[in-house]
Amino acid sequence: MPSLPTRAEIESAAALVDPIVRPTPQFSWPLLNARAGCELWVKHENHTRLGSFKVRGGVVYFDALRRREPDCRGVVCATRGNHGQSVAFAARRAGLAATVVVPHGNSVEKNAAMRSLGANLVEYGDDFQAALEHALVLATERGLHAVPSYSPELVLGVAVSALDFLQNAPALDAVYVPIGMGSGICAMIAARDALGLPTRIVGVCSAHAPAVAKSFTARRVVVEPASTRLADGLACSTPNPEPLHHILRGVERIVEVTDAGVEGAMRACFVDTHNAIEGAAAASLAAVFQERVANAGRRIGAVLTGGNVDAAVFARVLAGG
Repeated sequence: MPSLPTRAEIESAAALVDPIVRPTPQFSWPLLNARAGCELWVKHENHTRLGSFKVRGGVVYFDALRRREPDCRGVVCATRGNHGQSVAFAARRAGLAATVVVPHGNSVEKNAAMRSLGANLVEYGDDFQAALEHALVLATERGLHAVPSYSPELVLGVAVSALDFLQNAPALDAVYVPIGMGSGICAMIAARDALGLPTRIVGVCSAHAPAVAKSFTARRVVVEPASTRLADGLACSTPNPEPLHHILRGVERIVEVTDAGVEGAMRACFVDTHNAIEGAAAASLAAVFQERVANAGRRIGAVLTGGNVDAAVFARVLAGG
């Protein structure tokens, strides 16, 4: 099983990533603190140039791909949106054509963003797993390089921001990180361990996409359908064994949050900070609010992984308040 990146490797990656994707801020907002019942620091990955934490992983992955496979002419991946934007952005910078497969009913605005970045968008299947399997078929049929949803290079890129968060926020007792396919939380484990910090890492899953939570409890891969209507970035039905290995070693526990909790967190974030965040990002806040009593008097971190929420969806969420 590949190990997580070291501090030296993360700092070396930062030299590549930071000129392209500037470090994002971490703020402690008084109104959010009052709502959470603790001193809460949020990492604003919704402030990257693509509105998501994923882009750093794409930069590192394609830098390595170009050196490893200089004759590569095109790539393909599956996504619910943010990974696809990262792939499209980094592929174009590397001079490669990108085909991105999304399930039917995917975010209209994420689809538009991927097309604007040069991706050839293919809609297939009813969920991420079906899109992923079709992407692998296209890779074989068309001779394309298949970009995975999780890889050591993707983790290394994302770890640049995780390290920045832990170095520039005050010492955190715990940090809440949403879990999709695993690159974000593995990056946080890598950064925490690289700095030798005692910070506890709490994973966050959707209660309507419980595969990772059930796999954590069973300590093996458990397949469960995903039905979340808001946290599409957490809609994992088949966990990857590699990130699960690191999650079992480096995560204290996993908290499940409902779509209703995610909606409330999206509204709270906008009311208290005027930041728009997508469902997967709001899951970390929802978990913090859910554990308000346990976190009283502590300093807590939460990663807001992205802000790419469709306007119509966000309007419905705000109106629901």
